[in-house]
Amino acid sequence: MALFENMLILVLLAVVLLQLSRRLGIPYPTMLALAGVLVAALPWAPGVAIDPQLALALFIAPALLDAAYDFSPRAARSNWLPLLALAALAVILTTAAVAWVGVALAGLLIAAAIALGAIVAPPDAAAAAAVLGRFALPRRTVTVLKGESLFNDAIALLIFSAAVSTVSAPNGLGSQIPQFAVAVPGGVAVGIGLGFIHLKLAPGFAGTLGGRLFEFVTTFGAWIIAERLHLSAILSVVAFAMTVARYVPERQSARDRVHSYAVWEAAVFILNVLAFLLMGLQARGIVLRLAPNEIWQALGFAGAVLVTVIVVRIAWVLLFNRAGYLRSRRRGDHDAPSLAQGLVVSWCGMRGVVTLAAALSLPAGFPGQDLIVLSALAVVLGTLIGQGLTLGPLIRLLGLEPDDSFDAELTAARVTLLDAAIAELGNEAGEAAADLRETYLADRAMAAEGHHPRAVGEAEHLRRLTLEGMRLRLAGMRRTGDVEDDVFHALEEELDWAELAASPPHWHQLEEA
Repeated sequence: MALFENMLILVLLAVVLLQLSRRLGIPYPTMLALAGVLVAALPWAPGVAIDPQLALALFIAPALLDAAYDFSPRAARSNWLPLLALAALAVILTTAAVAWVGVALAGLLIAAAIALGAIVAPPDAAAAAAVLGRFALPRRTVTVLKGESLFNDAIALLIFSAAVSTVSAPNGLGSQIPQFAVAVPGGVAVGIGLGFIHLKLAPGFAGTLGGRLFEFVTTFGAWIIAERLHLSAILSVVAFAMTVARYVPERQSARDRVHSYAVWEAAVFILNVLAFLLMGLQARGIVLRLAPNEIWQALGFAGAVLVTVIVVRIAWVLLFNRAGYLRSRRRGDHDAPSLAQGLVVSWCGMRGVVTLAAALSLPAGFPGQDLIVLSALAVVLGTLIGQGLTLGPLIRLLGLEPDDSFDAELTAARVTLLDAAIAELGNEAGEAAADLRETYLADRAMAAEGHHPRAVGEAEHLRRLTLEGMRLRLAGMRRTGDVEDDVFHALEEELDWAELAASPPHWHQLEEA
């Protein structure tokens, strides 16, 4: 019970800091990182240990699902070159550079140094997205950053798993190569297979709370089944999520979709909070175990790892950016990547929950474990605070041209959908059909001007005003005892859905902090 109480207090601390981040416009992962530091400094902070395998499954599987669900194979195909450069080559270069630093400065075993490099290699898109969402950056830049977050996680975790397995393998890396040759395609196959099983069974749970539980079971099941079969659990979850995301939107009701998004967003968010808090607690235990001179040596090494991570990304991204610019100019392409875009992408190297979870998942007794965990925490803190707080000012300083292609495409698609609605009415006669046709025509006119009909439509505005009056009256009836609570809640739900129907979707989206 004491552990549960302490965790509630720590989560409350995170909630307070997150509200502060929202008011100050600071990326919420940066505040979570600060919360982890504050937790580590508390004299009464509890010592918390977590099973290494549980850490990977608990924190990584939902993060991979969240990233993979929103990234389509079509976007991967159209942006394969920058994704290859950022998600594969950048991870490999960073891992190699950090591994060299680990061997040269700290004397780590090669496998342990590679594990450290893989832990700190993948940037987390959540921190970048929290900043980039406030700016109209080129869509392709944002798309590439999202795809990078998905694929670099998978590649870095594969390297990490290979390095950790090599340490415990009696014959070293050579004995692991055949296993990984099977694990990679096998993990993808298991994920795709479980995705189609999910699609087949999910309709039976439609409209029930059991449907949300089924989503959790199949997601974590994709990880656990692949792991039990000694296949890649990471690629299994990625393949599962992308398979489900391709087909489920056409088969899922609006009610189930709203519930599902709300539940998963809350779950991923609370797991992010817990990962930062647990990392802070583990770092506290390590610092208490080290002698004063060892602490300074460890911090110096962690600083070297942080600098290496930042410098390698900047150098590689700018090199790729300039090469892409020259290639585009030779082809006469007017959409060549600018230096400003390259600078923004190179500075979007904040590390987050994947780095934390991988560090927490190191098995007990792993060579250099304490040094690796402290270095991982230093990289997360250094990038989230240093880069997270300066990314917004950098974007403003560079003066990137706003990209309105998303709004233009959204407007065109909205008009097309309203045309389909008008066409569906056809020659329907009657007063109701005439009223609805007139409403759709008015909505189409507003949509063609780039407005959301429910945001500026007079009828929707009046409907929201009347709904507010109905809410006040219903609350009064409850206070006076004219209706019992069961009737009150039933009518309250009806008014909620009516308000959602009369408002544009973005008015009701939850903020991340």
